Parts: sequence; C-alpha cells; structure tokens
Amino acid sequence: MAALLYASRLPSSSFEIVLVASNQPSAEGLALAAGEGIGTFAHSHKGMARADHDAIMEKAALAADADYIILAGYMRILSEEFVERWQGKMLNIHPSLLPKYRGLDTHQRAIAAGDNVAGATVHLVSSELDAGEILGQIAVSIQPEDTAASLAERVRIAEHQLYPHIVNEFAGRPYDPAWLLETIRTLALDLPETEERESHGSAGWRTSGKSGKYFAYFSDRHHGQPHIALLAKTSGQDELAALIERDPEVFFRPAFYGASGWVGLILNRPGVDWEQVVYWLQRSWQSVAPKKLTKLLDAADEF
Repeated sequence: MAALLYASRLPSSSFEIVLVASNQPSAEGLALAAGEGIGTFAHSHKGMARADHDAIMEKAALAADADYIILAGYMRILSEEFVERWQGKMLNIHPSLLPKYRGLDTHQRAIAAGDNVAGATVHLVSSELDAGEILGQIAVSIQPEDTAASLAERVRIAEHQLYPHIVNEFAGRPYDPAWLLETIRTLALDLPETEERESHGSAGWRTSGKSGKYFAYFSDRHHGQPHIALLAKTSGQDELAALIERDPEVFFRPAFYGASGWVGLILNRPGVDWEQVVYWLQRSWQSVAPKKLTKLLDAADEF
C-alpha cells in the first residue's frame, strides 16, 4: 500500500489514491495513509456475514468516488456478488507466478517443487480464487539456501516494484491510444468476414471482398479534434443530431465523416460503456454487410 501511495505522487502517475480501507482497524497502513493526508476507513468483519461486510466496505469506496479497488494484503475472500459488481475494476497481487501456486504457502510450495524461480503476479479479481486475467508478472530467483521466509522478503521487494507499475498502466488504459485502438480492432475483427484497411490516415474496418464497405474507423484526435473515438454509421443526420443533443459527453459530429451521417463515440473519457461500443460496431456493420452475413451474426447472438 505504501509503495502504491508514493508511486501515485510521481508526475507520471495516472492514478491517485482516494481511500485506504481495511477490515483491521489497527492496520499500520491506515496510520501511514492518514499521516499522508489520505482518507481512511476501517470496519472489522468479525461477527458479520461476508456479503454484509463487503457492502459496508463498498459503500465507503463509492463515497470516496473510487473507480477501482486495488487489493494489497486484504486477506479476505470476497463475496461473488461484490466481485461481479467490480468486474474488470478490481486488482490483486499474488506472491507466485500464476497459474502456479494459487492460494497460500506459495513460497514453500515453490521451494518444495524444486523451482528455480518464484515471483509475483498482478491480476484482475474473478470469482475463482487467483484465476483472473494476468496483467503482469515479475520473477525472483530461488537461491539454494532459501527458506520460505527469506524468499518472501525478496518477493515482497519485487512486488513493490511491480504493483505500482501495473496499476499505473491499467489506470491509464482509457486514455492510451494504442490500447484503445487494439481493443476496437479486436471487437471489429470479431465480426463476420471483416478486414482492416487504412483510410484517410485512420485505421478502418470494412466487410471483406472487392465490394466491401467501411463500417467503422478509429480516430485519434484527427482534424484538430480532442477526441479519441470510434466512428460509426447512423441512419442519417436526424439521428446524428439527436445523439449529440442527448449526450454531448459521449457523441460528437466528426469532421469530414459527420457530413455523411457518421457519429463519433468518444473513447478517451472516464466510464466508457463498452457494451455501447459493441452495439455501435455491430449496428454499423449490419448497415453495410450483405444479408447472408447479418444472418450469421443474428444466429450467433441467438446461440
């Protein structure tokens, strides 16, 4: 927690800590955070149902306007409902090179197995223990004389380097053009018979073949606009104007493309609804794809 706190104050940090919370009111990290002017919260879990305690901790996080939950030595198995509500927004660090040695006693298990290296893994939290998407790892050599305790000391040092780096990278994703482009590329190419082709200096996606038509573009602040955006087809100027009027923080009229009824869906902003992004990609694709292809997508959705 201390490593994360001080890393958050570096000029290059993409995150700030708004609350340090614990189920142990005597946790040393609470005093450290308070001394650094960070808000704190503590509530013992003793005598409480797991879901009830999770709800109290979550209420404190929401009151602090937290966008993510970063677990650091929080030795509690969280309720499935809590994990689902924070899906994709809760990170944990585990002292092994996952998928090896989930759970406890990781260092002793690595030594007993005769491994040459141990290490740490930062991962997204999922309903299955220590099984969420791996975001980053760091290896630590196991020395011949190592005990579980001596190995744990070196792994902890490595953890303090890895965790702030990955949290910084993860929190910065919504504003990283390369990550946003790769995400849009994956979603677009998941649609049936599509291909990527650059157009007017932008990455674009179209139905494949000689008669293929464009259904999406990726715009990285093109034509002097401040937005990183997905450009998708609307039904025309009336719908385009209505979308912008209804939600100008999400939609805009893109230069050059707007005259043809394309809408810009802003990606470099907090709280992007990726289901909405998928909806516009699919809808735009359906507007240009041959009927035989749209039937494939409809059948896949039904399945």
